[in-house]
Amino acid sequence: MAEDSDLEFLESFTGEEREALGRLEFAVCSGRFYADLAQRLENGAVEGFTSGGVSPASVHVYPVPGAFDLPQAAKMAAASGRFAGVACVGTVIRGETDHYDHVCTEAARGISQVGLETGVPCSFGVITCNTMEQALARAGGDKRDQGRAAALTVMRLALLGADIAG
Repeated sequence: MAEDSDLEFLESFTGEEREALGRLEFAVCSGRFYADLAQRLENGAVEGFTSGGVSPASVHVYPVPGAFDLPQAAKMAAASGRFAGVACVGTVIRGETDHYDHVCTEAARGISQVGLETGVPCSFGVITCNTMEQALARAGGDKRDQGRAAALTVMRLALLGADIAG
C-alpha cells in the first residue's frame, strides 16, 4: 500500500488548484472486459476528479472492449483537444496463456506513448493481477482504488503542465 505521504500529495489540493482544475475537462477511457470491475474503476475515477474540484459533468467516460484498446481510445481523447488529461482504467487478470503479458505490456506502452506524443497527461490505472480477489481489492477494495489513483495522477500532471507552461 502507498505511504500516507504519497496519498497526501495525490489527494491534497489547494483552493487555487481546485479552482484551476474546476475549469478543465477530463476523459476516462475504460476497458470493460470485466464490466463490474470497470464500473468500480469508473466510479473511483469520477470520485477522484470530484475530490480535486472537477464537476462530474466535466468527466467524460469512454468505454472500450478491453485494456488492449485503451491506448487507441486515449489517443482519440488526447488528440481531440478537449481534455486536460486522460485516465485509463481497466483490469487484466492472468490466465493460463501468454495473452496476459502481451495485453499488459501493450496497454502500458501505448498509454505512455500517447501521453508523450500528445503532451496530454495519460495515467495508467489498469489493474494487472493474478486473481479476481486481487482485482477487487484494487478496484475500491481494501488495497487501493486504482480508478481514483488514476484520476488524481492525471490531475497532478495537468497542474504540473500548466505550471511549467507558465
